[in-house]
Amino acid sequence: MTSIHEPARETSVLHECDLCVIGGSCTGVFAAVRAARLGAKVVLIEKAGCFGGVATLSLVNVWHSPLDTEYKFPIIGGLTIELMDRMVRRGATVTREKNAGWAWAFNPYDMMIELDRLVLEHRITPMLHTPFVQPIYSGDRITEVVIENKSGRSAVRAKFFIDATGDADVAQRAGVPCYKAQHFLPSTTCAMIENSRSIAPAEIGDLVRRHGGEFGLPNGFIWGAPVGESSLYMLAGTRVRGLDPSNADELTQSEIEGRRQVDAIMQVVKKYAPHANWKMVGLPARIGLRESRHIHSHYQLTGKDVLLGRRFDDAIANGSYRVDIHYQDKPGLVFRYLDGREEYHVPGERYVPSRWRDETETNPTFYQIPYRSMLPEQFSNLLVAGRMIDADTEAHGAIRVMVNMNQTGEAAGVASVLALRGSGDVRTVDTAELRKTLADGGSVIY
Repeated sequence: MTSIHEPARETSVLHECDLCVIGGSCTGVFAAVRAARLGAKVVLIEKAGCFGGVATLSLVNVWHSPLDTEYKFPIIGGLTIELMDRMVRRGATVTREKNAGWAWAFNPYDMMIELDRLVLEHRITPMLHTPFVQPIYSGDRITEVVIENKSGRSAVRAKFFIDATGDADVAQRAGVPCYKAQHFLPSTTCAMIENSRSIAPAEIGDLVRRHGGEFGLPNGFIWGAPVGESSLYMLAGTRVRGLDPSNADELTQSEIEGRRQVDAIMQVVKKYAPHANWKMVGLPARIGLRESRHIHSHYQLTGKDVLLGRRFDDAIANGSYRVDIHYQDKPGLVFRYLDGREEYHVPGERYVPSRWRDETETNPTFYQIPYRSMLPEQFSNLLVAGRMIDADTEAHGAIRVMVNMNQTGEAAGVASVLALRGSGDVRTVDTAELRKTLADGGSVIY
């Protein structure tokens, strides 16, 4: 590979703040909002043109239950509930009770608007269409992040930084050791469909199983959800295997292949169910990513921690979504439940029930995520929030969903302010105070 020499340059500091959040997913927005509510001056950087990440850009418009597995008590509160309340008032959400699949199906375009409002209401400085370039650091502290947008190259100086990029871009470029799962979860491209009620999703799934090979479709599940109270349907029937979304070339291939698969599904419907008159009216701005890099932290969350419902004295998030593992090398997926059940589902076949452990008299009904899984060891003023926290494959299969990751954003925002007021080191934040401050702000803390 040849190289060029970039001349040294002076880069102006555009903003100075208490906290800079890089990545404007709901996780990143929630981090910024919780810090702003505690009085911090916050800058929020997002490379796309809207906030919301997977929920908006990728059209993944479902959030899972905020209750324990028996639907008896809340385990998730805070900004997840606040945002859904706002969406309900807009008439932009369909709700379901006592369902392991999803609790809310929302209109992602309405969510874009509400997230804009949430950011502006809290006097956060938003920077859209602004890619992060590199961190500047000295010793164990990041001092600035370099950005580049329509106005050129500049920097944001902050006392604390939160990496909410989803792929640990800030942490990795700062030299934080990262790793990738040997079999990371494949990505999915969603689509917006009109006239979806003319044919049942199960019938589409059957058509794809019987005729998908004709159009080069892998054997995957057809599923989806209503788009709030509109007439649209979100279709999620693609599976992009073997391509690493943290690699630029492979991410490009993933986007193109995902759209090809959506088109192939539409061709199957057009040829074998012409009466359906399906119309594709929207594609995502970005493929739906389940996994890429993870950081090495003070503690790696394990599948056993999740499935046995282990409690942590520094727990900052709770979850009840089942372990959900999509495979790269074989069809179908596995669900593992906290009550010991396991199910292997292959499209078009009866699922295979088994157990990952013997039956017990009582079962855990939720699991927890510890604060220390968000902490890179090398830096005193950097936290990560989102799907790149330190978790093994089994744990990641459960905790990765948005209602869980939203809470890591809130915790990172609060922890940054506590470190700002105290020692200046996020690694030495008093986790009892962190948990109390989260609870005071509406989070559910056990």
